[in-house]
This record gives sequence, C-alpha cells and structure tokens, in this order.
Amino acid sequence: MAPGGSEGPQVPDGPGAGRGPIAYVRIVLAVVVLAAVVIALVRNWAAVSVDLHKVSVGALVGCVAFGLGAPWVTMLGWRAVLADLGTPLRVRPAAGIFFVGQLGKFVPGSVWTVLAQAEMGARLRIPRRRSAVAGLVCVGLSVLTGLAVGLPALPLLLRRDDTRSVLILVLLALPALAVVLHPPVLNAIIGRGLRLLRREPLEHPLSRRAVAVMSAWFLLGWGCAGASVAVLARDLAPGLRVRDLVVVGICGFALASCAGMLVVLVPAGVGVRDGLLVLLLGTVVSLPAATAIAVIVRFVTTFADVAYAALGWHWARAAHLVGAEDPPSPPG
Repeated sequence: MAPGGSEGPQVPDGPGAGRGPIAYVRIVLAVVVLAAVVIALVRNWAAVSVDLHKVSVGALVGCVAFGLGAPWVTMLGWRAVLADLGTPLRVRPAAGIFFVGQLGKFVPGSVWTVLAQAEMGARLRIPRRRSAVAGLVCVGLSVLTGLAVGLPALPLLLRRDDTRSVLILVLLALPALAVVLHPPVLNAIIGRGLRLLRREPLEHPLSRRAVAVMSAWFLLGWGCAGASVAVLARDLAPGLRVRDLVVVGICGFALASCAGMLVVLVPAGVGVRDGLLVLLLGTVVSLPAATAIAVIVRFVTTFADVAYAALGWHWARAAHLVGAEDPPSPPG
C-alpha cells in the first residue's frame, strides 16, 4: 500500500518452506492475469496511447509525488505498531526493514514480506514473533481503513451515477470506521484474526494513542495514493466535479487496492486492482483514459516500491541489517 502489502501468513522455517502446491498455483495465476492484462492493453493500445500522450507533465509530477508519499506514511504506521508492541525504532532502520521487506509482495508465495522483515529485524534484537505480528497488524489495519475509505465508491460498480447512494455510504463509512478503530473492538478483531492464522496473540493490547497514530498514518496513506489517481483523472477530464474526483480517485483506489490485497493468490494484486480501477474510472472518463490512468498508476506505485527499496537497502546496510557484518548492539 500502500497502502499495500502481503496477506500476513505464517513465517516459514527455511527458504523452501513456502514452495507448496499453492505457491505454484499463484505463479500460474499471476502469469495468466498478467497475460490477460497485456493482451487487453495491446488490443486497445491505439486508443490508450492517445490518452497517455495527453497527460501533462504537471499531472505526472503530482502523481509521482503523491505516489511516493503513500509508502512513506504507511512505513510510519508500521513503525508505530512496532513501537507500541515494545520496539521503538529510529526512522532510518525502520525504513530499511520495511521497504526492503515490501519487495516480498511481488514474489509468488505468501510469506516473503513477513520473513524478510523478521530476519532483518532480528539483527536489531527484535523478536521474530514481534516483527511478524507487527506485519500482520499493519496489513489488517491497512485493509480495514482502506475498506472504510473505499466504501463510498461501491455504488459506482452497480450504476453510473447515484449521488444518494454515495452520500448514504459516506454517512455509514464514518461511524463504521469509528467503531472498527475503537481500541477494544480493534484489539478483539486483531486477536480473532491472529487465532485464525494460528499466530501467537499480541503481547499486550494496542493502546488508544497507538491506534490513533496508526490509523492517522494509514488514512493519510490512502489519501495520498488516491490523490495520485485523482490528479490524472482531473488532467484527462478537466470538467470532473470534486465529488467525482474524491469518490473515484481516493475512494475508488482504496476499494480496488483492498480487493487486490484480499485476492491472496495474485502477487501484489496485479491485474485485480488495475481491472477494478478501470471499471470505477470508466464511470466518469472514457475507457481508454481509465486504462491509461491505471497503467500510469501501476508504473508509479511499482517505481515507488523499487525506489524506496533501494533507499531502504542503503539505510539497512548502514545499520548492518543486511550483509555479513555482525549485528549491532540492541538499541538502548
């Protein structure tokens, strides 16, 4: 996530632990989805390329700026989770662990992000179980906040324009979000989820302050990610109302991203998020324009992941979290 992430599975014991039949099904499914996306793009490239060339430099800069903001604030949310569980980290080592580990979501298999973060965190004497639980909580809270943000976009999948339904869902989303993020309720949801995943429970319930801080970071992350879509939509369709930009851009992107995260067989939600985003955007812009926006947003989010991973790798090496060096003493 951006908002984004992994499905939060069990951490394997070794390099080959995740290579079961499901791993190969994921590989095949990912190839099929990618092939379908590429074929659809090739067939419509003439129309899509016209809209790609219409995007202004200013809109691209805005899209990249917002796209780079989303992973950063998500990392700060993950850092807040880890701090509340008992391991406060400075920003640079936290970014090194989080961003390098995030590359695992592109690998077919359901363990690599959590495994990488747990192994790197162990260099700072962070218990692997704590790192794994922090990763699971981060993913779960990201999905919960994303679904709440994305709820107002749901009517667009059923009809082209229904202001009343959107307004009703906005009014429902706000109290629903408040209830879900109420600490006793959230801790109960997390505890139930960890039991279903056969993970150890939280070391202690998340505090009210931690829930408020984490929620604020994740909501800001969804806002940044959705704004990267909205600036492109506004550029290709200048007459769009602000309401449409918010519902389709911010809410629509959150809904599409959560759908991609919940379809756990596809790495990084490839194809699922993009297809749903095109459907949502297609209610307010032309289909070629919607496809062009989805292509650009996918490129920008992938670029952000890779760029932050490179920066995180640099910081991780400086903190001796990767490589053959001896790990440092635990932070005081």
